Amino acid sequence: MSRMTKLDIAIIGGGSAGMTLARNLSSSDTSLVTKVFEPKTPTQRDCCWSFWSTDEHCTQITESTKGHWKQWRLVDEYGEVVLGNGRFGYTCLSSAKYLQSCEDSLSGCVSLTRSKVDSVERQAAGGEISVGDDRYQALKIYDSRPSQHSEQGLRQHFVGWEIKTSKPLSNTDMATLMDFRVDQSRGLHFIYALPFSDDHLLIESTMISQKIEDKQWYQDAMTSWLKSQGIAIAELVREEVGVIPMEQVTKSEDGLQTIGGSSGAIRLSSGYGFSSIQSQMHELAMNLSEGNDQVPQSMSTALIRMDKIFNNVLLSRPDLSKEIFMRTARALDGDEFARFMLGSASIKEWLKVILSMPKAPFIKQLWNEVVRG
Repeated sequence: MSRMTKLDIAIIGGGSAGMTLARNLSSSDTSLVTKVFEPKTPTQRDCCWSFWSTDEHCTQITESTKGHWKQWRLVDEYGEVVLGNGRFGYTCLSSAKYLQSCEDSLSGCVSLTRSKVDSVERQAAGGEISVGDDRYQALKIYDSRPSQHSEQGLRQHFVGWEIKTSKPLSNTDMATLMDFRVDQSRGLHFIYALPFSDDHLLIESTMISQKIEDKQWYQDAMTSWLKSQGIAIAELVREEVGVIPMEQVTKSEDGLQTIGGSSGAIRLSSGYGFSSIQSQMHELAMNLSEGNDQVPQSMSTALIRMDKIFNNVLLSRPDLSKEIFMRTARALDGDEFARFMLGSASIKEWLKVILSMPKAPFIKQLWNEVVRG
């Protein structure tokens, strides 16, 4: 006979959103009995999470940080735009170390079960959860599992290598966010490179398009770029593969409240989400302590609409994609660029970007958005 355990809160999925929420609830000494359900260990989920952060934020995540750069650049065949040296820096975390630190912080009424949820029977804001032979009755359920997306939608997809190099790297104080000096025949394509030390590098071949390519295509692009930079691989530490949807999420069919990326906390036009997920989970934990179980909206309606217009321009005019990103970088200083990518740009900063763009494609997509309502 299966056992029935009563919970106040069940969190399905122990990724960035699920574990951040659990950690925040634990640190608040909550009396709400909370359990996270996650089948994989942090090591099994290991990848790199990158975002813009202040020095103050960096001190809170030092144990998880793989690299931090005060300067970053975008490059094309005509030159480069270097930004930074302001309040914001660019940070890369080890997801395994971050998730492990969250797990280690859980105490009191908050715990984790290393199990996969088999089924959920929804009841109001909560429901019954089946996990193997065990059953749980939760008053509130938050689902952080990835949502379903259209195979025809715009996506950011990549293959990456973390490598040790044969010779010391030059200019390890700067992150390369986009190097467009690669094959552009299949859509917007760039190399992303983060030097963790003088002999330790993360490189990714990244596409923004509808079609995912064969893995070998990305690998060939990385090999070619490394050769052009005079970088030889001494050791392949690990390979990373990812797909980030760049379309608006739809509500879950089972009616469960979603959190993190599944709730729309990933910026549609850039794929960045760590900072917005952090903010959303902090606010949700505060709300729960006050008896409010609603998930805060991470992105404003206006920002979502602007991002949809931006993405539609990328879809309809892929030939302009590279120019659009370079123009954005040239229009802003480092802190303005960071705020823009984080989704917290001011009206003045938005105007700078808008005025720098080719007008006709954006006006056309704006009109299409108005017609669609």
